Amino acid sequence: MTRDLTRGNPAKLILTFTIPLLIGNIFQQLYSMADTIIVGRTIGVNALAAVGATGSLSFLIIGFAQGLTAGFSVITAQRFGAGDYSGVRRSAAVSAVLSGIITLLLTAVSVAGVRPLLELMNTPADIIDGAYHYIVVIFWGIVASMLFNLLSNIIRALGDSKTPLLFLVVACLLNIALDFLFILAFHMGVAGAAWATVISQFVSGVLCLLYIGKRLPILRVEKQDWKLRRDVVFAHLRVGLPMAFQSSIIAIGAMILQGALNALGSVAVAAFTAAQKLDTLIIQPLMSFGITMATYVAQNYGAGNLPRIRKGVRQCSVMSVAISLLGGLLVILAGKPLVRIFVGSGQNEVVDLAQVYLVINGACYCILALLFIYRYTLQGLGKSLVPTVAGVMELVMRTLAAVFLAQVIGFAGVSWANPIAWAGATIPLGIAYFVMISRLGKTAGQQQTASQIRSKCGD
Repeated sequence: MTRDLTRGNPAKLILTFTIPLLIGNIFQQLYSMADTIIVGRTIGVNALAAVGATGSLSFLIIGFAQGLTAGFSVITAQRFGAGDYSGVRRSAAVSAVLSGIITLLLTAVSVAGVRPLLELMNTPADIIDGAYHYIVVIFWGIVASMLFNLLSNIIRALGDSKTPLLFLVVACLLNIALDFLFILAFHMGVAGAAWATVISQFVSGVLCLLYIGKRLPILRVEKQDWKLRRDVVFAHLRVGLPMAFQSSIIAIGAMILQGALNALGSVAVAAFTAAQKLDTLIIQPLMSFGITMATYVAQNYGAGNLPRIRKGVRQCSVMSVAISLLGGLLVILAGKPLVRIFVGSGQNEVVDLAQVYLVINGACYCILALLFIYRYTLQGLGKSLVPTVAGVMELVMRTLAAVFLAQVIGFAGVSWANPIAWAGATIPLGIAYFVMISRLGKTAGQQQTASQIRSKCGD
């Protein structure tokens, strides 16, 4: 089922599109949360730290895949908004071919380089083997992640955020069941948790593929759509690669941060892991509003409706900032009992450190809300340079915090890295958005004036 986001009340459309996307993102986070909870409570804190130590590495590679497919789907959404259905099919075909090629390259590079990267990040000796056994399985399963992200992003580009949600629910439940089976019954350790994630993602990708084949005739690609025209390939790479590299740039900053964190010991790593899992869950509404704006803006940009883009951004900003304040209040007031879900009883030092992280980050969620909206709006407009520059700003700010603040104030310094990076990225993104909207408005006004003159001359 497709949905046209170029007609109707913007706030209502944004909210109804975001809600299924939010639930889907939460379930997607439950993949890793299920691993974290089950691993932490059944195998131990060291196993929890081992899984947590791979988070930035996973983001480096899997984030690249997610950014790439999200960028490809921007072109799909623009073609759909313009009513160019043959362009939609070409976009889907080109996206599939490019994603397949890049999947092979990513798998080869990541599997070969995972152990050296763990050592470079100063992963503690007591958890490095567990970290390796977990993440190498995730990297062998990149094809599963790419399959689901590509197909779910294409479906969302057509205005349908509900269907990917249903498949994520199925996959999440399957992931939890397989976690218990592989860890408790088969005694596969942290590798079992990784296999559960990969298998579940692959199932969700196959479900997307079956749905597209049966319910979305607009995506039934024909023979001529598979011809790789240079201009179409370039258009996809021009948006997809910067979005992919942007994710990887941010991940490099997270890896540097992880290295500083690893130097503080396994307890700090476990505390950061538990707090970050909770933090990631709480910020899903903010991310979901941002992802919604990419599709909303892309469709309306394809339709040439600039005032509607402005209105949607304003309304979405109000909703997202309001939710960010509520989310921040929740993690500040209820952080400790929520963290105990991950680590169990008797881990007071882990819980206390995790609370430090949650207070610092929760107080700054409003900055992150605006960051997501401006970043994804610019991406929906097909403007990928500034978001990439903002990603570099995040890298620089996060690195400075990791190198200097962690040495001065320890775990609190590591905890300040994210808010500092958010602020460093939001400033150029906000400026770029308002400048870009102003320029597009002037261009549209000039075109309208020229059209009126031609019309009068014709009369």
